[in-house]
Amino acid sequence: MTHLEKAQELRARADVHFNCCQSVLIPFAKEMGLTEEQAFALGDNFNGGMRCGSVCGTLVGALMVLGMTNYPPEEADSFRRQFLEDHGEINCAALLKKSHDAGIPRKEHCDGLVFEVVQALD
Repeated sequence: MTHLEKAQELRARADVHFNCCQSVLIPFAKEMGLTEEQAFALGDNFNGGMRCGSVCGTLVGALMVLGMTNYPPEEADSFRRQFLEDHGEINCAALLKKSHDAGIPRKEHCDGLVFEVVQALD
């Protein structure tokens, strides 16, 4: 199963909610030296922009993956800058407002960011 397929599987589940950060971390758990359960726990408090509308969980998860897989800080900075360039924001609340104003349902918006970030990490 590819990283993207794993993320899609997680986001489709109805029995357990996987937040955006968890949905990025879990597909890369093995590469980070974690179990899926550990990746789930690690990402637990990063939903809704760290529970306060701050930095998007997909970006937080991506930066964790890059850090745990020994990417240089410059590449993490580049990843963050590209996310900002692509979306005009990095904060969850602002990203959700933009998608709401555009008529995009929250789940569709968040799923799209998860899948985009997972593909970019690949």
